[in-house]
Amino acid sequence: MTPLTWLYAPGDRPQVVAKALVAGADVVVVDLEDAVAPERKEYARAATADLLTATHPVPVHVRVNALDTPWASADLAALRGLRGLSGLRLPKVTGPAEVRRVAAAVPFPLYALLESALAVEHAYAIAGAHPSLRGISLGEADLRADLGVRADSGLDWPRSRVIVAARAAGLPPPAQTVHPDIRDLDGLAASCAHGRALGFLGRAAIHPRQLPVIERAYLPTPAELDHAETILKAATTTPGAQALPDGRFIDAAVVATARRTLSLAQRR
Repeated sequence: MTPLTWLYAPGDRPQVVAKALVAGADVVVVDLEDAVAPERKEYARAATADLLTATHPVPVHVRVNALDTPWASADLAALRGLRGLSGLRLPKVTGPAEVRRVAAAVPFPLYALLESALAVEHAYAIAGAHPSLRGISLGEADLRADLGVRADSGLDWPRSRVIVAARAAGLPPPAQTVHPDIRDLDGLAASCAHGRALGFLGRAAIHPRQLPVIERAYLPTPAELDHAETILKAATTTPGAQALPDGRFIDAAVVATARRTLSLAQRR
């Protein structure tokens, strides 16, 4: 089942991680990078390794420190072989060689975060870098700073670029990056609607209150379900391209979209 919600929790705050594990997210991401101050890196690493000696009710991923920092090798060494770890998120990846280097060192599924103009330019090469890579997504805060983007619409081209690269490489649709204002639930909902229209699937969160908003935005509406069921019924009755009584035309591509809609609805 493709996740819709990825909840981040700081690795140096085990009590927050414990709450995140029962908050209802599809995946919990323990963060060793941006959420942890330099003087707390060692503690966060040790606490996370201790947490992952056991398995948990939901998959647990870890966002390690960027590979060009002095903490990254220690992160990978501490996490190698832990049974409770389901995946590693690699921040600030800029090219396929970084993915291959990590894949050779650890046996976990990998997820690359593209956070610079160079990374976006290399999106397809990164997406196809290694079989261990299971997904790519944007880190929009860093990308926004790198590009000097002021309006949110200025990121729509990089967003589409990453969505296309993931599809071309046979990866799942990317999840949206976090919405940083945990009080702005209306803004989160609007942003999710825009992301869904672009082709994203699901979103990262930094607070449990964001999870139901993300899920509602990405699950099919009753009208979308009715539409999908009508298409599949018509396709089953009369195979091949055809027009519905209301004038809507259906073909193989439309049927495939309807099947994806119903499959997504079945996750709940």
